[in-house]
Amino acid sequence: MTYDWLTSSHLTSSHLTMMALLLGFAVAHSGLAALRPRAEQQMGARLYRVLFALVSIPFATVLIVYFIQHRYDGLRLWNLQGLPGLEPLIWSLSAISFIFLYPATFNLLEIAAIQKPEVHLYEAGIIRITRHPQMVGQVIWCIAHCLWVGTSFMLLTSAGLILHHLFAVWHGDRRLRARYGESFEILKSQTSVLPFLAILQKRQILKLQEFLRPSYAGIAIFVLVFWWAHPVLISASSRLGW
Repeated sequence: MTYDWLTSSHLTSSHLTMMALLLGFAVAHSGLAALRPRAEQQMGARLYRVLFALVSIPFATVLIVYFIQHRYDGLRLWNLQGLPGLEPLIWSLSAISFIFLYPATFNLLEIAAIQKPEVHLYEAGIIRITRHPQMVGQVIWCIAHCLWVGTSFMLLTSAGLILHHLFAVWHGDRRLRARYGESFEILKSQTSVLPFLAILQKRQILKLQEFLRPSYAGIAIFVLVFWWAHPVLISASSRLGW
């Protein structure tokens, strides 16, 4: 009798390692975000951005590589791979998730610290759909990958990522309220965390012309490049042997 749903490393140290990596990334990422006002006063906005990148990017890279290598660890709770239409659905959901995940690409020069990084109070575009697009994008990404992989390791990773982004909803609103005061409260009253809720409640109007920006074209190009490079990324990560 065989157990196709049970992989060789069922509930092994990889689960605990991923939990530790997720917790460490959440503390580093959100902790540095909380320290931003004080850090920018001490070292300047550009140097703070460089520090933030030097901590966040390597940490995120380790997380991604470790996830790729161990995504099939643990219980195989379901296996939907091979179902007609599933693969196009996964790629479609992933593409949609990137639209929500990467609105920060609108300010590439600030991200690279070429221009002075600023805290922005966005009121248009994707913010009309949800005030926290990165959280929504992460949830969509996790749903897509859980459908495709279906292991306990995938569920654990998704739970950690979603919990971090739900915390970021509270944390982000708190930081914007402290910085912008009444202006943020007005924005909050006109937007929603749940996608399209403010639009359905007539508190917001969706303006499709606001999405006709080079940044969204950049996201589309990124999705195409990522689709092309996806097998290469998985192959390269697998050879590291972590």
